[in-house]
Amino acid sequence: MAIEASNEAGRHDRIRLGMVGGGQGAFIGAVHRIAARIDDQFELVAGALASDPIRAKASAKELGLVDDRAYGSYEEMAKAEAARADGIEAVAIVTPNHMHAPVAKAFLQAGIHVICDKPLTTTVAEAEELVALVRTTGRVFVVTHNYTGYPMIRQARAMVANGELGEIRLVQAEYLQDWLTERLEASGQKQAAWRTDPARSGAGGCIGDIGTHAYNLACFVSGLALDELLAELSTFVEGRRLDDDVQILLRWKGGAKGMLWASQVAVGNENALTLRVYGSKGGLEWAQENPNQLWFTPHGRPKQLLTRGGAGAIGDAARVTRIPSGHPEGYLEGFATIYAEAARAIHAARAGRKPDPDILFPSVEDGLAGVKFIDAAVKSSAGKGVWVRIG
Repeated sequence: MAIEASNEAGRHDRIRLGMVGGGQGAFIGAVHRIAARIDDQFELVAGALASDPIRAKASAKELGLVDDRAYGSYEEMAKAEAARADGIEAVAIVTPNHMHAPVAKAFLQAGIHVICDKPLTTTVAEAEELVALVRTTGRVFVVTHNYTGYPMIRQARAMVANGELGEIRLVQAEYLQDWLTERLEASGQKQAAWRTDPARSGAGGCIGDIGTHAYNLACFVSGLALDELLAELSTFVEGRRLDDDVQILLRWKGGAKGMLWASQVAVGNENALTLRVYGSKGGLEWAQENPNQLWFTPHGRPKQLLTRGGAGAIGDAARVTRIPSGHPEGYLEGFATIYAEAARAIHAARAGRKPDPDILFPSVEDGLAGVKFIDAAVKSSAGKGVWVRIG
């Protein structure tokens, strides 16, 4: 409920938003547009919505953008919008992975805040360059690891931070899908085609697409940093150029251990992202397909079911809850929470003040951590299962 109330003052002063990518046939662009509007903090006013200028213009027309703000390229958009008195204040980047770095760089240099889909970039060097650029420009930079916006994930994070689990010993993450069980990319399906193309996806397939979500969630909730990993990346579908199954052993700084399994060929799984965290005093279990529930087991006591909006909410769990308990709240709202947190930071930048300390979103540094994770996993697997330290 608190998010709705906190946004009241900003409703008549929406943040002017642009979008790069996300045009006709793009799933994630529509998700971002919905998420940006849920809390009424953004207004989409400009876009370079496709790499093909004709399709970009057609996509903009479908969304009701005026002709002079429907751009054929992101370079044109960054230059033109930076020169306008009413130019965009933030840009959402929803392109295939290989375009994240050049697009983000162009808009940061134009003085525009960035909201970027994951993974941050396709190489560690590009990610490090963006981190340095964000620090130089002082712009807000958000990476849309949307699962960190779920209320019960915020609850789990707060419980770990408060010491309710004791010393963390085990952190286990899984993200299982089955949509690439067959060679869907050969059919021309757009989402499968770019995700399995190393030129557009980068060195990782499944590891970059969903493995990074599982890794980010594990770090976010546990509060731990990864020390080293041992990975096996497999490609089960003949003719596929990138991995479609990932199995990784994890050694966390401080001594905790764990495993991460991500797969897009695990038949019978739709979007089975799960997280388990165990400490010396208790354990937590959460599943994305039942996102409003969090299981907590204090050592030696019965398992407890904690629910979104229910009794015992702590930390950000109550603040990012929008609707009464018992009503489904999930994927789109999780994305919207990231946008709402971004809006609070951008409003603070508008006013020339520091952002409120409780604002919480995945940062450019979190994005760099994700790219380093992908890089280490690819190197470990290429080395036939050697331990690789996270740089």
